[in-house]
Amino acid sequence: MRQKTRRIEIYVFTFMFSLAFLTSANAGAPLDLVRTIVDRAIQILKDPKLSSPDKKKERVDRLREALAAVFDYEEMAKRALGPHWRQRTPAEQEEFVKLFRDFLERVYSEKIGLYGGEKVRFGREVMDSEFAQVESTIIQPKGEEIAVVYKLRQVNGQWKVYDAIVENISIVNNYRSQFDRVISSSSYEELVKRLREKVG
Repeated sequence: MRQKTRRIEIYVFTFMFSLAFLTSANAGAPLDLVRTIVDRAIQILKDPKLSSPDKKKERVDRLREALAAVFDYEEMAKRALGPHWRQRTPAEQEEFVKLFRDFLERVYSEKIGLYGGEKVRFGREVMDSEFAQVESTIIQPKGEEIAVVYKLRQVNGQWKVYDAIVENISIVNNYRSQFDRVISSSSYEELVKRLREKVG
């Protein structure tokens, strides 16, 4: 179960990476936005011109450039750190947001080639003031279905992604559990050290 969840987690962020290719990524309702993201992502992931090893760096670089406009990194980092966030100074919080962003980019850009022909079916869009979620199902080539819920919020009038729920498991909460274990068994400084080692 853990291995399958981690694999689908990679698919979710790979889909989101493709926002780099959209000229109006933050426009429109959340469902329309996510549908456009995923449709475009699948086109890119299936493009043979971008699948060769020598194109990987170019593709990843193009995706990374646009991530700041797509993800709410501050909200993701804040939620991933949980109650420990409030114990950090503003300078430490700023440093952690950057480190967490670098960590995500490193992890998922390295796994960007895992797409294996999955399709996506969309469900409901639920909006509550400045927050929204979009339900979807990833359909694997052999027919297995994986439920994914994209969570978004409005930041300065633009919708941004701050989490994805894969089979009732929050990606951000998953990291929060891992980070909390490190901090509780050692220290916040140890967590920062480990993240730096991963992105270094």
